[in-house]
Amino acid sequence: MKEELQLKRRAQKNILWLGIFSIIMLFSGLVSAYIIRSQGGNWLKFQLPDIFYFSTGVILMSSLTIYFAQVSIQKDNKKRTTIFLVTSLILGIVFSISQFFAWKELYQNGIVYAGKYSNPSGSFLYLLTALHLVHLLGGLIGLLITTIKNILGRYSSENYIGVELISIYWHFLDALWIFLFLFLIFIH
Repeated sequence: MKEELQLKRRAQKNILWLGIFSIIMLFSGLVSAYIIRSQGGNWLKFQLPDIFYFSTGVILMSSLTIYFAQVSIQKDNKKRTTIFLVTSLILGIVFSISQFFAWKELYQNGIVYAGKYSNPSGSFLYLLTALHLVHLLGGLIGLLITTIKNILGRYSSENYIGVELISIYWHFLDALWIFLFLFLIFIH
């Protein structure tokens, strides 16, 4: 039984890493296109909304709370695991809402995604942040499912693959955001 669990765990982790690799390839292509297109002229320079700094802090905190959730389940502390999973979920929602406020601020400053008043720099910014948000929404769904399964007692120190998988994915999303944020600050 334990060997079967190990095989299942390894297979699930490999599938997750394949998905993460695909996401990395998607964003690598977009970042490359961003760099190439920015050299082509009519590239508008503008300041990123300050709320992106706030959202970066929020997503870093969520990475910490999901780490504590994984540590807690490995110690069979299901109550603390639930608290940290719910906190991560709330922080993920706050991050998502902050992205909408950032887009609202961009729009109010004349930075639009498409149309006759758009500029490729603004369009790339919306595209990169929206694609990250789409992947984060997938993570929120996974986090919600993991939280419910934990509440139902499906995880323990012997079997916590769901918590481990969502933790890996969530840390990846956090790292991806940090990369995109720094990229947009320094390359923008």
